[in-house]
Amino acid sequence: MVKWMRPVAAAAAAVLVVGLSGFGADETPAALTLDQCIAMSLAENPLWLSAEEDYQASLARVREAKSFPQPALEYDSDLQPSFLDFRGSGESYFGISQTLEFPGRRSLRGKIAALESREYLADKSLLRLDLVFQVKEVFFSVLLADEKRKYAAQDLELARDFKDKAEAKYEAGDVARVEVVRATVEASKAETAVMLAENEVRLAKARLNYLLGRPKLEPLEIRGELTTAPVAFDRDALVERAIRARPEAEKARAALAKEERRKTEAVMSYLPDFDLGFARHRIAGEVTTWDFTLSVPIPLFFWQPARGRIAEAQAQIRSSERQAEDLANRIGLEVGEAWLSAQAAEAQIALFEKDILTQAEESFDLIRFSFQEGEVGGIELIDARRTLLEVRKSYADALYNYRITLAALERSVGEPLEGDDDDQ
Repeated sequence: MVKWMRPVAAAAAAVLVVGLSGFGADETPAALTLDQCIAMSLAENPLWLSAEEDYQASLARVREAKSFPQPALEYDSDLQPSFLDFRGSGESYFGISQTLEFPGRRSLRGKIAALESREYLADKSLLRLDLVFQVKEVFFSVLLADEKRKYAAQDLELARDFKDKAEAKYEAGDVARVEVVRATVEASKAETAVMLAENEVRLAKARLNYLLGRPKLEPLEIRGELTTAPVAFDRDALVERAIRARPEAEKARAALAKEERRKTEAVMSYLPDFDLGFARHRIAGEVTTWDFTLSVPIPLFFWQPARGRIAEAQAQIRSSERQAEDLANRIGLEVGEAWLSAQAAEAQIALFEKDILTQAEESFDLIRFSFQEGEVGGIELIDARRTLLEVRKSYADALYNYRITLAALERSVGEPLEGDDDDQ
């Protein structure tokens, strides 16, 4: 499941080298694609780097859990004629002892630690999904702001054209002075709208710079399009993919397996460990000999802690199973909602492209021609121009919403969606 997550830092560094190579100190870097922005964000995000360190720490705990008990050196000096008179002691022991765990206990402990490490990896994968979604959301908001800035600039050209035509008709005596004043006001409003739109672009780029770990006001250029080809998905198939791929599902599976191993560990607590020792035995005036010791604990009260541990493990297993069931239901709901949102956004785009956008443009061209011919006044032309601008903005919003719903659908599934080309 997590093969695509491996060497993220190396992949991010490679993307940065490829994306920024070939530029001198005084040259402007090329426009960044969405994939490059994602790689840069993961390379610099402190939460992601912290999650990586947590995961590495969990791997170290696996090695620690699988370690053998340490041997112990033992020295015993008896029958000393005076305090701390080791040379004159009548009897001494010098040896080594080792605790031997019951077979399978150490391996089981390592498996439990490995499953805990899988839970950390799942948390890391979940954080990656969240970070990728945030970058996509802000990346497309920059494209949206830039698109609206272009529409505002086009509206300014139309407003100035209206002003020029109104002045020409006034000089020809075809309209009253009020038409010129009205056209001048509209041109001023359009200029203000352009400035506001440009400011929105700067703010959106500042937010993207923040996610990329760059100074907020550093110049930034991106390369991408709001428009994308419609993508068809089967909802049931997406739900099945999500249950397999979602990091939360992987974490739930690891948690359940861990509790099952802990139950086995609790059962194995009935089985004793052994202590094995060898010692050199010296008695004054006697031949030096060797001692061998083997000790096994007598489990007189073993049932008290063991039964409690087994009962706790069984309860944890049942709890993990219920949580997994709830998670599967929640994943199905999230995927279904994201799928419906994507379908609605796609239908909205189709409606704009088929009818609304074309009708608004044709209506404006018709009223502008009628104004030139003196058939309608400036108010009608102003209304038509404003309607065209609002339709264009709404169309851009629909494109943005479709992009975001696809990103949300990908987030809910837990892995990249086939057919959704992010590297624009």
